[in-house]
Amino acid sequence: MVEFSRRQALMGLVTSVAAASMTLAGCSTGAVGGTGGGTRGPAPADTFPVTVKHKFGETVITSAPQRAATVSWVNADIALALGVVPVGMPRDEWGGNANGSTPWKDAALQQAGAAVGTAKAPVQYSEADGINFTEVAKTSPDIILAAYSGLTKEDYEKLSKIAPVIAYPEAPYATAWQASTTMIGAALGKSQAAKDLIAATEKTIAEESAKYPQLKDKTFIYGNLEPAKSDGVNVYLSADNRPKFLTSIGMVLAPVVVEAEKGKDGFFIPWSAEKANELASQVFVSWVPDAKTKEAIVKDPLLGQIPAVKKGAFVADSDNTLTLAISASSPLSLPWALETFLPQLGAAAAKA
Repeated sequence: MVEFSRRQALMGLVTSVAAASMTLAGCSTGAVGGTGGGTRGPAPADTFPVTVKHKFGETVITSAPQRAATVSWVNADIALALGVVPVGMPRDEWGGNANGSTPWKDAALQQAGAAVGTAKAPVQYSEADGINFTEVAKTSPDIILAAYSGLTKEDYEKLSKIAPVIAYPEAPYATAWQASTTMIGAALGKSQAAKDLIAATEKTIAEESAKYPQLKDKTFIYGNLEPAKSDGVNVYLSADNRPKFLTSIGMVLAPVVVEAEKGKDGFFIPWSAEKANELASQVFVSWVPDAKTKEAIVKDPLLGQIPAVKKGAFVADSDNTLTLAISASSPLSLPWALETFLPQLGAAAAKA
């Protein structure tokens, strides 16, 4: 069991925005109460119809959705942070817990009275083999949220036969959590609540990262390293949520990556291990399956020549849940991750 009582205290700074006066009413999706604390009233609801633009065109939502289903990561997090319990959501089969969920999602579901295993819990379906169209359809949604996803045009058209779909705005798996929150907030008629949630989350991130001034202006590379493989390096680009998070806390994407990504699409590029020594940055961040892999990277004759790895300014965490919290970032996952991730970054930056 992952210990997250202290992390919940951090997460409370964010979830209070969406759930300070949460109530569930009638429909399976649920209705929210206020989005602010103290004596502040609920954020005003949007007027429908609402049009949301995305990669595959425009989706017109004629009335406030009552049954929201989600696909991929992130989207269920955002719905919950806005006080809406999905009727269906994917199981978190990588980085998840015994509930097929995550600590931050479990906390939000518990607060909403819809914990996994209870009568009001969302239906969970597997996406191990891609979008589970049959199981999504069984939840009878009136909106499908996929602002952060890798939907193909075919996927989008197939889902659209079930219910209106909110797809990603530009590229697969490259939607910033702020953009996902804005799009989903609009689709659910909660644009002001979404703005409040973004502001509260950014405030939490700023306050916590300010405790590690050594991070400011440090150059970084975020990549995947596999020792003893000539093609064992992938470098994440600025479009990916991992570098986006590091830049949001004052770090700077290394010039070598900025140059290499020019004219490139996607969220990562392969990098030859033979040229690993050219990956110059003050901090290198990665994830590994276990501590032995980190040791193997450091000792690897090629990967060990990465400047930051050589100096010891190397973050390589083996907690898949933490990796998921940063890579598929949301207003729920990021505050949860700060307590563990920031100290690791700070320690690495101190060695740069």
